[in-house]
Amino acid sequence: MTFRQTSQKLADSRSDSESPIETIRSYWNEHIHDLKIAKHPIGTKEFFDDIEAYRFEKLEYLPKVVGYSSYAGKQLLEVGCGIGIDLVRFAMNGAIVTGIDLAEEPIAQAKRNFQFHAVNGDLRTMNGENLHFAEGSFDVVFAHGVLQYTHDAPQMLREIHRVLKPGGEAILMVYNRYSWLNLLSQLFGVKLEYQDAPAFRKYSIPEFRRVLEGFSHVEVIPERFPVRTRLHTGLKAAVYNAFFVGAFNLIPKAMVRPFGWHLIARVTK
Repeated sequence: MTFRQTSQKLADSRSDSESPIETIRSYWNEHIHDLKIAKHPIGTKEFFDDIEAYRFEKLEYLPKVVGYSSYAGKQLLEVGCGIGIDLVRFAMNGAIVTGIDLAEEPIAQAKRNFQFHAVNGDLRTMNGENLHFAEGSFDVVFAHGVLQYTHDAPQMLREIHRVLKPGGEAILMVYNRYSWLNLLSQLFGVKLEYQDAPAFRKYSIPEFRRVLEGFSHVEVIPERFPVRTRLHTGLKAAVYNAFFVGAFNLIPKAMVRPFGWHLIARVTK
């Protein structure tokens, strides 16, 4: 889907009085990421523990690829911080963190999460396509799973580039159109998480590289390979857990690497 088609989808779905950004904001106020997996009431410490445990079980590559401990003393901005699971890790490892999210409810929960972990952070409701920060404010910008859900991804990238210091680094993740998970979804008719979001886009590796052309250095790393699901149930989930996960992970990583569901970009201004 092109950016123009995404914009049209948004226009078709909103009311006359609601802008695309407001439609997206409303959606993410109602759809906190991985909420379904939590066993404890929202806003409790146990709730955040549930979400964190599931996130790093599902995304086991994150600590290695992101390197939460690498940014002590650095000014770090997370665009689309949600309830702050990653941002708390950065803060606990010494980064000076700022987190923004378009939706108010995730920011409210992120503030509770920070309180439970006794760490400091500047948490604000803000549109990532219009960042209220001066040029060159941050050493690092982190946006994991955000560009694919925003109204105007190129504009968000321009803003990320603007607020980075010269030589600053951004770590970005989008979904890979040519991935094992996208293929399974199409073959077996299982919807992808948040596929019904007002804006939802997948990228090929060349497409992702093209939208990152404004940065001086770009490295794209495909990641996110099959792990057992706890989100889905039924026969398809049982077959997936019992057979597919094990069989897929027997294939040498060098052969399947380009088909990871997540495309992680490490870019430099």
